[in-house]
Amino acid sequence: MAQNYLPRLRQLKKQLPGELDLRPATLAQYAGDKWFATHLPDAVARPRSTKAVARILAFAHQHKIPVTPRGAGHGYVGGCVPVRGGIALSLERMKKIREINAPDFVAVVQPGVNTAEFQAAVEKLGRFYPPDPASRADNSLGGNIATNAGGPRCLKYGVTRDYVLGLEVVLADGSICKLGGRTHKNKTGFELHRLFVGSEGLLGVITEATLKLIPLPPFRANLAVGFSSMAAAVRALQAIFASGFLPCAAELADQFTLAAAAKRTGSKRLLGCKAHLIVELDGQETSVRPELVVVEKIVRQHRPLFVDRGFGQTQCEAIWQIRREFSYALRDTGLTKLNEDIVVPRGQLEALFQFAATLQQKYGLQLACFGHAGDGNIHTNVMVDYKQSGAKARAEKCLDALFRWVIAHGGSITGEHGIGLAKKRWWPQAVSAESRKLHGTVKRALDSHGILNPGKFL
Repeated sequence: MAQNYLPRLRQLKKQLPGELDLRPATLAQYAGDKWFATHLPDAVARPRSTKAVARILAFAHQHKIPVTPRGAGHGYVGGCVPVRGGIALSLERMKKIREINAPDFVAVVQPGVNTAEFQAAVEKLGRFYPPDPASRADNSLGGNIATNAGGPRCLKYGVTRDYVLGLEVVLADGSICKLGGRTHKNKTGFELHRLFVGSEGLLGVITEATLKLIPLPPFRANLAVGFSSMAAAVRALQAIFASGFLPCAAELADQFTLAAAAKRTGSKRLLGCKAHLIVELDGQETSVRPELVVVEKIVRQHRPLFVDRGFGQTQCEAIWQIRREFSYALRDTGLTKLNEDIVVPRGQLEALFQFAATLQQKYGLQLACFGHAGDGNIHTNVMVDYKQSGAKARAEKCLDALFRWVIAHGGSITGEHGIGLAKKRWWPQAVSAESRKLHGTVKRALDSHGILNPGKFL
């Protein structure tokens, strides 16, 4: 039976005027993310300070009220769905860039800071914050940290975790912890701040982050290459690595994705492609230009259909615009896109695409595969027409087969979206019993009443 939290929440509202909302229209806005599931919270909290977050959590802990933290709500796995009701805790009002210290190569931010706006501010000072999730124009740094977001550039530069030097975290009981620091090396005790990176709101609420910056590469150049087969595209990428190059990004897309993108963009070149590869280099212009010439020679040994070159910011962004249309183009098909961000070891890329083709034949469903080929993180989208009889059951069996194969080949069921609700049923297969037990031990130690983001994988 559902708990009635409203009497207690009305008490809290009096303590925090203007920061707790009980109106039905507001509750509906915070019932879910970009995944399919929704559930109404009993209240929406939008605090403006760490002190307010601490008061909310202390109250919730005392009265055992569920709290579901959320960033900008652009997740793809239902991670911020308040499945047990209670409080949806949004950090959107805490959006100050407190400091960008160029000499220290450090920035201090609140969790509601928009990722793309932060990157632009940093780059004006000649510094670089590389993590670049595709929805960075819409998401927040706090959400990126909670899911350990990646993006194309993580091939060379690493994911969000690699740029978190310190965190301010409010624990389930309202305690405020300062973890890590602002130095680029720090071995003072356990690296507890990293425990909260990728924790999906299950262990605490991030209220401030100290982030590492690096020098801004002054020049970039890329290639967009079409191939007559996916095997040729994968082997071209492998040849680039074998020649000693580490691109900052390497993205692959399959035939179905490209056909949808061609329809959306009007590009006739994409229609003739069975695979598409984007490779980008960055650094000093005097080194990047000749290196791109060498990379192109390597690529041409694999008989591409075409090679487009981009030099400098404007031309490179024009090539990336193709990539940014892929997800929208798949939605244009009218099919429901089940976006699975699986990861395989780099050496299993070609086998993954081959296996995806067998799934299509076996289950009568189209699979659209594209993404971060450089690190094996391929967005494998099962495209479903739910109006067809039996389509839902076939989709479920297809996903089961996909995740079994990924796990059996040393892969991971999620690379950057997290587990949330969408991947909850595969969690026991993906992680050993001993590891699950350890996760539970940590959870109970930090959240003894289990109020933080309940109903998810722990």
